[in-house]
Amino acid sequence: MTKARIAHLAGPTATIQNTPPLVTSNKARAKYGLPLLPNPDGSAMKYDALRAQRLAAPVKIYVEQFSAHPLEADVAELYGPPDGYMGPDGVFKTTKSGDDDKPVYEIELKPEDGLYPLPYMARQANGTAWEEECVAPGAPDGRQGFFPDGSRSFEEIDRLSIGTEGVASQLSSIAEIDFYRGAPPGGFTKGKPAHLRADKGEGDIAPERRGHNFFGYKPYHLATAPPRPMLAKVTNDMQALVDSPDYDGVIWTQGSPQVEESAYWFNLLIDTAKPICGNAAQRPQGQISNDGPKNIVDSASYIQSKIWADDQGRDRCGVVVIQEQQIFAAREVAKVDARPGGYVATGGHGGIIGQISHTGRLALTYLPVFKHTFQSELRLSQLPHSVSAVKRGAAGLEQVNVAVKDAAGKLLASAIPVVSIIKDGSYSTLEFGDDPALEADLIASIEHKLSLGMLTGIVIEGLVPYGSLPSTARHKLMLKAAFSGLPVAKVGRNAPEGFADPHDFQIAATNLTATKARLLLMACLLKFGSLPAAKDPDKPTSTELDAIRKAVARYQDVFSTH
Repeated sequence: MTKARIAHLAGPTATIQNTPPLVTSNKARAKYGLPLLPNPDGSAMKYDALRAQRLAAPVKIYVEQFSAHPLEADVAELYGPPDGYMGPDGVFKTTKSGDDDKPVYEIELKPEDGLYPLPYMARQANGTAWEEECVAPGAPDGRQGFFPDGSRSFEEIDRLSIGTEGVASQLSSIAEIDFYRGAPPGGFTKGKPAHLRADKGEGDIAPERRGHNFFGYKPYHLATAPPRPMLAKVTNDMQALVDSPDYDGVIWTQGSPQVEESAYWFNLLIDTAKPICGNAAQRPQGQISNDGPKNIVDSASYIQSKIWADDQGRDRCGVVVIQEQQIFAAREVAKVDARPGGYVATGGHGGIIGQISHTGRLALTYLPVFKHTFQSELRLSQLPHSVSAVKRGAAGLEQVNVAVKDAAGKLLASAIPVVSIIKDGSYSTLEFGDDPALEADLIASIEHKLSLGMLTGIVIEGLVPYGSLPSTARHKLMLKAAFSGLPVAKVGRNAPEGFADPHDFQIAATNLTATKARLLLMACLLKFGSLPAAKDPDKPTSTELDAIRKAVARYQDVFSTH
């Protein structure tokens, strides 16, 4: 079996690259005279949490012969002899000299063996124990639980996770993996010299800032999320990796509620015939019942298996999200709960395209019919270098040029569209009647978008399945937004199974969720630019309406096929 060559691209807020707080062990607390960690009832805690750490020097240890399982001794005759015996005096000898001698194995542990689970011995600078990430609750800064790239989490998975066959090396046995820092959840606040980097980046890493260079959600009071410009960076990073002849596929990790969005964006924008897998975790690395290791191993197995390949070796599945042994199409996957199995297929007509058995066997059951990756009409290589956007100027609405890509074909951060989601329900109109002038919140939102001189649009989440707004006043205002040059896409609320109804001046977002429709509208704006604006959006002419109708139809064709 040939090993796969895989690149890992680190995304923001990735629980799969996070750990529970490093809490000072009772082993250390006893050594340094600190109060011991108690149970909730005040009694002594029985066990320390063992955390993966590196040995500084070789050490020789002795392990009781039949201690790995309580029934090993029941079939002692099946075992070879021990390495020797440990007497009550703690002295090792090769022969048994008394009834109290214990049969043992002699093991030399070496630093090059890799990580070992050991008690955590560190204390704070003031001598007190670590209890959480910060020196005190709510402190303005603290330690990071998130890793700065994927190398450490993948190493822990490979070293400490055991497969159904009873062996480790679940990743390195099937793949060679390199690590890249896209929009990582952890960062080097003091920088990092090039020779100490674990990722494949070049040169020294300059001091990094939380919320600018890395994006974690813990400590909770210091949580940061990536802004729109980071979407351009990770798009360009991903395109570069799939373009490289060094890799057969890419694994992307991100926070579990957001991985579905990035996966669909890559599905639309990335021009590749190679597989891309999205992974997340409901629980941090090392926490009880953590699910991240299995998801990662399953993605590596998926890429290595080539089950995704058509008869020309091209990826026929598009970007997938692999969670809890299920293979989801990026278009249809959504997180609905913070537990294993907390992902579902939206739209009501498929979405789960395969599975991985408990023994690691992969099987595809369905294939996506919507366009993706190398088929996508919105892929990066097919986007124009510039499009027109609408802007409110002194003389009214005018068209402005927006650069989409640079000379090298990379997506520009300044081009990422501004698209908001408006969720509407019954009983929303302020007064009797249907006067749009009463909807001050929506008016302000539309005017703000028109003031930016950027690519902007709106997704409205209305009734199921039609996508129509219950409020006629707000519906009229959305039509005015379209007549002002802002494309408006409509979806049904919740997880609609039916397809939104077509409309001459609003895009029917099929059975997409509002979040997926937002991403598709953003990608379409990069392709087509704004709608042609009427001179007077309150009174568009028939000629202007025809032009708007034709522009909406271009959008609709893409929404119906992606």
